[in-house]
Amino acid sequence: MLYSAFIFGLISSFHCIGMCGPIAMMLPVDRSNEAKKITQIITYHIGKLTAYGTLGLIFGLLGRSFYLAGMQQQLSIIVGILMILVAVIPEKVFAKYNFSKPVYRVITKVKSSLGQQFKNKSYKSLFTIGLLNGFLPCGMVYVALFGAIAMQNVSLGIAYMILFGIGTIPMMVAVVYASGLISFSFRGTIQKAIPLVAVIIGMLFIIRGLGLDIPYLSPSNMSLFVQPEVNCH
Repeated sequence: MLYSAFIFGLISSFHCIGMCGPIAMMLPVDRSNEAKKITQIITYHIGKLTAYGTLGLIFGLLGRSFYLAGMQQQLSIIVGILMILVAVIPEKVFAKYNFSKPVYRVITKVKSSLGQQFKNKSYKSLFTIGLLNGFLPCGMVYVALFGAIAMQNVSLGIAYMILFGIGTIPMMVAVVYASGLISFSFRGTIQKAIPLVAVIIGMLFIIRGLGLDIPYLSPSNMSLFVQPEVNCH
């Protein structure tokens, strides 16, 4: 299922143009030195991938706890359903409920620190901008985190989020270099495709959880329980 993370990141990057695009275009990079500019942009994305990897670690641990509790199939199905719901329910419905209220102060501090970093052109500041940006609330990241939980493994949870982040990089780099080349009509077309991709990925997680004995896609119930020693009855 790891490949789905990269594909979803690639598609959702068109959503990121509206959310993170302004941040990418305002990065304090050296416009006169192309080589330095490239390394600075890479530093920014390393910071963002570090944030995604950290989130993958946290939610991978959560998924691992479900796995140890013998809930891997149920978790995969629940995660798939949640992905589909987030994709099909309009954002204005979620906007009615302030889910971020308990951590509003933390988010405010993150935004404040993010703004301060734009005053400095150092690599440390660019890394910090990427890091803080990665922790800002984002619907696409929430969907990816569902996938990280469903991996039921810490290493795979981290890998899932990093691959999601890598998928967003090409379009975000394009924004820095040639934002005018991406037409609004093309952006609109891709925006419409994002929910469809999220629904397909959600269905894949549901199918996997059903244990239909389909190689690589939906392993049987027996293969979902891997033990270090043979246990015969």
